[in-house]
Amino acid sequence: MYRSHTCGELRLEHVGTNVTLAGWVQRSRDLGGMTFLDLRDRYGITQLAFNMESNPALCEQARKLGREFVIQIDGQVIERSSKNKNMPTGEVEILVTALKVLNAAKLPPFTIEDETDGGDELRMQYRYLDLRRGPVQQKLRLRNQVALETRKYLDSKEFLDVETPVLIKSTPEGARDFVVPSRMNEGQFYALPQSPQTFKQLLMVSGFDRYYQIVKCFRDEDLRADRQPEFTQIDCEMAFVEQNDILEMFEGLIKHLFATVRGVQFEEAFPRMTYAEAMERYGSDKPDIRFGMEFVDLTKLAQSKDFVVFNSAECVLGINVEGASEFTRKQLDELTEWVKRPQIGAKGLVYVKCNTDGTFKSSVDKFYTEQDLQAMAAQAQAKPGDLLLLLCGDLAKTRKQLNELRLHLGTELGLRDPNVFKPLWVLDFPLLEWDEDSGRYHAMHHPFTSPKPEDFHLIDTEPGKVRANAYDLAMNGVELGGGSIRIHDRALQSRMFDLLGFTKEEAQAQFGFLMSAFEYGAPPHGGLAFGLDRLVATMGGSESIRDYIAFPKNNSGRDTMIDAPSPLNDAQLKELGIKLN
Repeated sequence: MYRSHTCGELRLEHVGTNVTLAGWVQRSRDLGGMTFLDLRDRYGITQLAFNMESNPALCEQARKLGREFVIQIDGQVIERSSKNKNMPTGEVEILVTALKVLNAAKLPPFTIEDETDGGDELRMQYRYLDLRRGPVQQKLRLRNQVALETRKYLDSKEFLDVETPVLIKSTPEGARDFVVPSRMNEGQFYALPQSPQTFKQLLMVSGFDRYYQIVKCFRDEDLRADRQPEFTQIDCEMAFVEQNDILEMFEGLIKHLFATVRGVQFEEAFPRMTYAEAMERYGSDKPDIRFGMEFVDLTKLAQSKDFVVFNSAECVLGINVEGASEFTRKQLDELTEWVKRPQIGAKGLVYVKCNTDGTFKSSVDKFYTEQDLQAMAAQAQAKPGDLLLLLCGDLAKTRKQLNELRLHLGTELGLRDPNVFKPLWVLDFPLLEWDEDSGRYHAMHHPFTSPKPEDFHLIDTEPGKVRANAYDLAMNGVELGGGSIRIHDRALQSRMFDLLGFTKEEAQAQFGFLMSAFEYGAPPHGGLAFGLDRLVATMGGSESIRDYIAFPKNNSGRDTMIDAPSPLNDAQLKELGIKLN
């Protein structure tokens, strides 16, 4: 072994002990008669001391070491004269007696410190250096803890970890597939799984009534902070269960993870809300319920006068921002410009100030009397000192815009504390959504989701009103995961494919294996998948999942460290039977 101890474990009780340490040089300080080095590994930092008086040759050798040199030292643990209470090893140091350079290092392109001077692209290009930083390592330790405790919990509940194939068949539903050419079957392609959905259902048919897998999934979709082309799911399925059984089981998992990993206790059952209620109150199917500002429908009151902008709109919706009546004209103008950005798309923003003296001031004063504004304030339960913000337009678009404004204000006003966690089950999603471009229905969840039994009668007459036996777990405005009760009857599954515009031939070609399996005694079953990356990022108080993935891709789906994706040479293309345009 190159070391007897790590750089994070030595304490006062080790004083007098002869030790061997190995690691990276974090920084050095030359004080003339003494030279000090900080030696780092993933466990911590230990200070090394070199004495010019007692060993000048060794001290000179230490002075020549650069940042990130890999070294091995022998020495004795001594008590520090000037202790550093901010680091676990800060009461001791090593009086070095021998030094060996294991590997020299070039000067890194950015500082390997908790607070670095490297930008995102530079750190991603040299990700192996970025991973040396304490905060990044801490994030990956958190990820490891979550994965470990997940396995412990699910194993205690009789779940079996079963691997499913990575080279599978392309299915057009959902996101775009990543495809892999087959050399042995020229002109044919595998797809990488968007999820192990059909395989875990087949495991239920096979009699494995409790399955889980911490599994890689792949989706070729546009990226953002909480998306990557390859990501990891905690994928689960159960047989002989109803919706409530699944919610209770996996609410238990989340409670276990937060208690063991973060020390956060959820004493009460997680609140539940229907999709329709979530959209009405928050304009989102993953609402952040850490703060209020619930939507208020002001359509009737706002359309009672001659303000043509409101009168011509499908709806007028507002939020009440408590204690914000003192917002300046500049602040209100900035908010107006913010909602008018292309990403939000609002035409404008109307405000009603509920002044502390009981009067009202609005950007549409000339159309509304004091009494009109008071009625709006009363509808929104606004008090003196509050501020009403109103948007209007198409219902779906206005809800989306107002949700963005609500979240923006929540952030600006410090109402979204990353150390506060508010979970919410969202239930009863629509089974189908209409796609104007293709002129047909798409599955809101996936084609294997079961309708709610009480809505079966609507399938033939009003399919758009059918609710799904589907559920999501949201936390702090993030969808952590979701699932559904699955269809386990061939006739109903076939009808679902009809609704989605599949011909009998297409359904058979793509999913015939699943429908055939349903004819051999498929049990009622359902499941759920959590996004491990999102779950860990939320637990860590971050909106971005990238730092919780060892080697992430950028927003263009590129790995700038290894320069992937990259072209294939002509010989490879020929072997695969692929011709490029």
